[in-house]
Amino acid sequence: MKSKDDYAQFSGPAELRIVRTLPGPIERVWEYLTDPVKRARWFCGGLLEQKAGGKVVFHMVHKNIAPGEKPPAKYAQVQDPGVSFEGRVLKCEPPRLLVYTFGSDDSEVTFELTPKGKDVVLVLTHRTRGAEEERELTNYASGWHIHLDHLVAQLTGSPRPGFWSLHTKLVSEYEKLRAAQLKR
Repeated sequence: MKSKDDYAQFSGPAELRIVRTLPGPIERVWEYLTDPVKRARWFCGGLLEQKAGGKVVFHMVHKNIAPGEKPPAKYAQVQDPGVSFEGRVLKCEPPRLLVYTFGSDDSEVTFELTPKGKDVVLVLTHRTRGAEEERELTNYASGWHIHLDHLVAQLTGSPRPGFWSLHTKLVSEYEKLRAAQLKR
């Protein structure tokens, strides 16, 4: 089981933040965020133009990162044949900062990388606007949590954890965690 430090924190009803320490160097981690082939190994493939205003194409084909797993019916299309959608790069400062919209302009993801010795601290922040996107925040937290576990596995050469069984469990955990954090 992951430590509580691996879990997303909800700083408000429309924002989550996950911090992970990854093996460096920073340029290597940056490649896994921006190179379509490397990004497909832990999250999704597709074009990413490394400039403000650039296009991002998200090709999510989870059978490639969760082979042999059966997703909940809600996510069957994401597993196989996959889904594609676009976003827009808002900021790109290699190799430290990448900000893009995630599909619609109502969902924005920020990756901040900071060297720490031989390691790299990655801070992922996902902000949403609008009631529909806010309702998806625990789903986003669960997805990012597992995708970042897959990134760690890629960078360390260790086996990837399961995806869909963990996702279902994490959605429930994140609903409780979010409710508790927002009461504070």
